[in-house]
Amino acid sequence: MSKHKPARQAKKEQPDRSKKMSIISMGRPEPILTTGTNYRDIWYDNEFDHYTLPIDRLALVQLTNLNSQHGGVIYARHNMVASDYLGGGLTHEQLRGGIFDYLSCGDLAILKVRSGWGDVVDLLPLPSLYLRVRKTGEFVVLQDGEPLVYSPDDVIFLKQYDPQQQIYGLPDYISGIHSALLNSEATIFRRRYYHNGAHTGGIIYTNDANLTDEVEDEIAERLESSKGIGNFSTIFVNIPGGNEKAIQFIPVGDIGANDEFNNVKNISAQDVLNAHRFPAGLAGIIPQNTAGLPDPEKSRATYRKDEVIPLQRMIMNAVNSDPEIPVHLRLNFAFDTTSEGEK
Repeated sequence: MSKHKPARQAKKEQPDRSKKMSIISMGRPEPILTTGTNYRDIWYDNEFDHYTLPIDRLALVQLTNLNSQHGGVIYARHNMVASDYLGGGLTHEQLRGGIFDYLSCGDLAILKVRSGWGDVVDLLPLPSLYLRVRKTGEFVVLQDGEPLVYSPDDVIFLKQYDPQQQIYGLPDYISGIHSALLNSEATIFRRRYYHNGAHTGGIIYTNDANLTDEVEDEIAERLESSKGIGNFSTIFVNIPGGNEKAIQFIPVGDIGANDEFNNVKNISAQDVLNAHRFPAGLAGIIPQNTAGLPDPEKSRATYRKDEVIPLQRMIMNAVNSDPEIPVHLRLNFAFDTTSEGEK
């Protein structure tokens, strides 16, 4: 030990001048990705024989699970539409699945199941995630192997209007996708920030000849063990004869002052609700001011009148107006069971 220490001191007193300072670049800023709606026209995939989608539907479906506000509103909207269903050619479960597809993907295809004589004997919603359309007007459901192909006469197709193309529907919340992603990414960033244990990161600078190799190794070991679960550990270092600036921590940044986590979360959550035109009082939003939120019963009555009932009528009319649908398969909703706020 006594022989090793003077050599270490000599190294610090006479640094190796042959070494050059190195600088690590953190990379250029990455461009913000679009939502995929900057298309002029969809194209026809001749290899698979169907029109391509205007936007990735798998991403739309996954978005429901990525953001709490967006996913919660989708489920609330589809529950409201299905709550007044009295019965018909679709079970409650089938109707709820079809509504969920319509709200999350932008369209809904209902198959007319026929008997051997060609009569319609049942209704079945087709999965929008795998639904495609051909030039002939036929509907295709992708699967392993050969796809399922249905004649346009066998499918009742409802779609939300898209001015850029009229093949598929486009969901009405597209304008809120960036806000939903920003909200979820802010949460993921904060989770990683706390889980990492190193926080914003920094440089531990030592400048003391009395600092031994053993102490350096001990400090490095303690820092490594402070990451992850059980972090925020305090490290005690004693250097006999050392000066007050023997060990310094130089932070790279101050995430606590600059990340604006609360503002990002609040503003992006409000944007998502605006994209869905959904009342904040029904979304579980905690009021940020003393004024509070409107009466949830009145908000629900207004939202039901302006958003829920029109969608119920559209689905019901699309099925019931088809001359091939027998009376017992027609869809029925309880439009007259309104709350006091609607009367």
